This record gives sequence, C-alpha cells and structure tokens, in this order.
Amino acid sequence: MGKHPRAKPRILWLLALFLLLFLLWVAWSNVAPQLTTHTVISERLPAAFDGYRIAHVSDLHNAEIGKENAKLLSLLKNVSPDVIAITGDTVDCRRTDVDVALAFLGEAVKIAPCFYVTGNHETGINKKAYADYEAAMTALGVTVLHGQAITIDREGASITMAGIDDPTFNRRYTGGKGPSLTTDGIQGLLPADGFTVLLSHRPEFFETYVSAGVDLVLAGHVHGGQFRLPFVGGLYGPNQGILPTYDAGLYTEGRTNMIVSRGLGNSSFPIRFNNRPNLVLVELACSP
Repeated sequence: MGKHPRAKPRILWLLALFLLLFLLWVAWSNVAPQLTTHTVISERLPAAFDGYRIAHVSDLHNAEIGKENAKLLSLLKNVSPDVIAITGDTVDCRRTDVDVALAFLGEAVKIAPCFYVTGNHETGINKKAYADYEAAMTALGVTVLHGQAITIDREGASITMAGIDDPTFNRRYTGGKGPSLTTDGIQGLLPADGFTVLLSHRPEFFETYVSAGVDLVLAGHVHGGQFRLPFVGGLYGPNQGILPTYDAGLYTEGRTNMIVSRGLGNSSFPIRFNNRPNLVLVELACSP
C-alpha cells in the first residue's frame, strides 16, 4: 500500500511549525536577560565584606533590553548590588550611540556606585567622541578606572577595586598576534595585603592575572562565544579562536578567581544562539 496522500503536507506543516517556534525562541532569547550568580570564597576577604554583592555588566554594545533598557535595569535593581562593575564596550564602534549608553548609566548609578573600564570598542570610536563620552559618564557619577585602584571601606575594613584599560586603548592594534598584557601594570595596583577586585575587559589574559596575584577578575569581551553549543560551550572567541577556553563563567587557579560575563549586546554578528544576554551577580564570602 502507498503512503497516505495527506502525509507529506502534514510533515511539511509540522516542519514549518517547528521552524517558526525555533525562530521565535531565538528572537526571544536575544532580548530576555538572564541572571547568573557566582559565589567567590576567599580567606583574604575581610569579615565585613562577607555577603558583599557586585553586579557585573559587560558588552552592552548600545543594546536596549526592553524600552530604554527597562528589563535590564529592573533585573539590576532587583539583585540589590553594593556596587556595579562595568567591564567595557557599553558603546559599539560600528554604530555608536552614546545617548543609549548614557541613559542606561544614568539609571544604573541610582542603583549602586558604578565602576567602569574601557573595552576594545571604546578604542574604536573617535578619540574626541570618547573623551566627551567619558566626561558625560563622570558627570553622571560613574567612576572610570584607567590603571587605577580605589579603596572601598565597610565597617572599618576595606577591599581594593582596581581597573585597567583594554590593551588597545592607548595604542591602536593593527596586526600580529594580538594585544598583550604583562603583570607590571597590574601588580602596581595591588595593595601589599588585602583582597582586590580587578576589572579588565579581556579574559584571555587569565594566566597573567594569576601571576600578578589578583583575587578576583571580572571580564567580558567574548560574548559567551556568540553561538553556544550544548555540552560544549562557546563556538568562537576573539583572540581565542574556535572553542575558546575562557568564554563564560568562573575560572579558578590558586587564589585567583576570574568570572567572565557572556555580555548583554551584540556587535559584528547581530544574533546570539543558546546564549541569552547575561547579567552577572558576584557574592563575596569569607572562607569558613
């Protein structure tokens, strides 16, 4: 007996429905922010900072998650951070819109103190335009760290918040193996003793952060590999290549912890797959 004459149209309809649902899921997952929480335990952390909460924002790239970033700001407010760490690329050098970025930052500073370091896209925009952008950020109350460290005090104890520019920021990278980073500029920011949080755009320098003796590094840049493969991870990372080692999450070696955000926006490739926009919350804890 032959196949039922209506079987083929039914299969085509089912395939079309599956494709439609898949496309809807991809579209939704590109605008639905996801909160990822990590706990970092350290014997070097003062007891006064046990439970200290750091919201980590990275790679916004002029994105608006909800009208005027309402969804993102709501999520940010709900996690009640003590500080907000912003690790670069709030603007996109290919389609720069500082007004969108400043509107977000203007609301973020109302939630918690904001600390900012540059990414490679801050390098890519006009120098005068960036200078104006940074001046506007500073006027809003954002602290921009250019190879600087500040002390955060709490109940008579303190930790250090340090930040370094993207390696391309003071000189444009034009070829070769890629930007480099040495321990020299990092170690000069670290106190003789005490817990340090370092904001740095790039995660590929993890071994440098370890060698410098940093306690906690917050980084981004990789966008989670853009396309995330089940059970594998990110597909591609700039300056890391196919299947990047440091694409998302927590990495630990010795006393150094590095947390890599999957980022919130897109740049050269406009679509994420299996990779929702990522807001990271870091909770500090004293070693028991």
